[in-house]
Amino acid sequence: MSDDNTYNTLTEEEKRVIEGKGTEAPFSGEYADHFEDGVYACKKCNAPLYESSAKFHSHCGWPSFDDEIPGAITRVQDADGVRTEIICSTCGAHLGHVFEGERMTKKNIRHCVNSISLIFIPRKRSNGFK
Repeated sequence: MSDDNTYNTLTEEEKRVIEGKGTEAPFSGEYADHFEDGVYACKKCNAPLYESSAKFHSHCGWPSFDDEIPGAITRVQDADGVRTEIICSTCGAHLGHVFEGERMTKKNIRHCVNSISLIFIPRKRSNGFK
C-alpha cells in the first residue's frame, strides 16, 4: 500500500473478484494447496486476515480456514439470502463465504476464500544463528 492511503493496484481479474464480488474457478488459485508458515493478508489493503495455523484441507478447490485474526473479517448476508459473505474489515474487499455445521474441523466452521483475494506473508524463520 502506498503512503497516501490508496489501495494496492489490482488486475482486472482481481477487481472482478475483490471489488465485483466474483469467484475464481475452483482449484485454480495459488493458495488452495499452500501450507507454509505465515499470515494470509488482504490483496487490496495488506491487512492480516488469517494465520496459516487456521488453514486446513477441505478439498473444495479454494483455501479454507477455521478461524480468522480477531477483528479482521466482517460477515455480511449475501445477496442470495442464503450464504454469508466474508469481507475484509479494513477495506471491504470480497474474500469469499463462511459456512458452519460442515464438521470439517473441531471449530465446525469454514471460511472459503478466493486465493486471488489474498497475499501470503511467510513467517521469518530463525536458523539458530545470530
